[in-house]
Amino acid sequence: MTGKNFAATGQLLGTVVAVQANFYRVQLDGEMREMRETGEQDPSSLSYPPLLLCTRRTRLKKIGQQVMVGDRVVVEEPDWAGGRGAIAEVLPRQSELDRPAIANVNQILLVFAVADPPLEPYQLSRFLIKAESTDLDVLLCLNKSDLISPPEQQQVSDRLLGWGYQAIFISVKDGINTEQAARYLSNKITVIAGPSGVGKSSLINTLIDSAKLRVGEVSGKLARGRHTTRHIELFELPNGGMLADTPGFNQPDMDCIPEELIHYFPEARKRLAVASCRFSDCLHRDEPECAVRGDWERYEHYLEFLDAAIAHQTQLHEQADPESTMKLKSKSKGKGQSQYEPKLESKKYRRISRKTQLQDLQELYRDEE
Repeated sequence: MTGKNFAATGQLLGTVVAVQANFYRVQLDGEMREMRETGEQDPSSLSYPPLLLCTRRTRLKKIGQQVMVGDRVVVEEPDWAGGRGAIAEVLPRQSELDRPAIANVNQILLVFAVADPPLEPYQLSRFLIKAESTDLDVLLCLNKSDLISPPEQQQVSDRLLGWGYQAIFISVKDGINTEQAARYLSNKITVIAGPSGVGKSSLINTLIDSAKLRVGEVSGKLARGRHTTRHIELFELPNGGMLADTPGFNQPDMDCIPEELIHYFPEARKRLAVASCRFSDCLHRDEPECAVRGDWERYEHYLEFLDAAIAHQTQLHEQADPESTMKLKSKSKGKGQSQYEPKLESKKYRRISRKTQLQDLQELYRDEE
């Protein structure tokens, strides 16, 4: 939509950058903002902001059209003085994530720290698998590289290369390689994810001066970061593109299909590219003539994630079958493993009414007679 037909239709194009209750913050396209600067539009509208706080048209609500962060939308009836508008249409999405709930993402930037908190291979592997399951490009960025020596950094780099990832080592504190990381984000919508306390908010504040996100410190007792991000929000990058900060979480759910899990490991994909298993439904555990089972480092991670994926699928089937006699019980300790236990008989807390008791007693007398 050009500036000319904007003048004819009174509509705006923009991107939803945040959702707050039933309101949506929409950032107008650069073309619309240029009209303000060049004076193409009516002078009375030259002071309108690049952001509009919008509601959703009732028609969209009736048809069940959800509005997500990252959505491309058409805005009508802008109120320049009040900075308000109404979303009239949601354009088709190129991609969609459910957790975090965001649309039109091009890639995922995983941020971890190599120290403070220490790098945990199991946790990193879990995040990588969750990122791979989205079918988006995955970038791995390791912060706080100033806290380890060059030989240690090389050791970590070699290990991750064996996993199939070329990591970018940065230090937000010392400004090491942050410009290199920024080049990968140019002209794309990127979701930044990772555990709390690794420097995600600090990295965003470095890349985008206007972000000014709250930064938390690492807990000394738990060696984990404190959660600071409360909601999903898109921030515009200086060189084009947008970056989405997401609420921190420590253990992404393993909700993928068990048969597809193996394809989220680059090192396993490499093996399957040159060989195939005997059985098409091979889960790569103890099946004969398996092309994947072997001595690669993350094989043990695969087996644990597979158990979690199978447990999740079983839980979905149990929810669909209310007559099931099994229930899923999560352990409070360990790495989040779950197991199924027999269900106890349902307890009846309601007392039998006096009317029902009297009817039962009358039936008993009749039977005796």
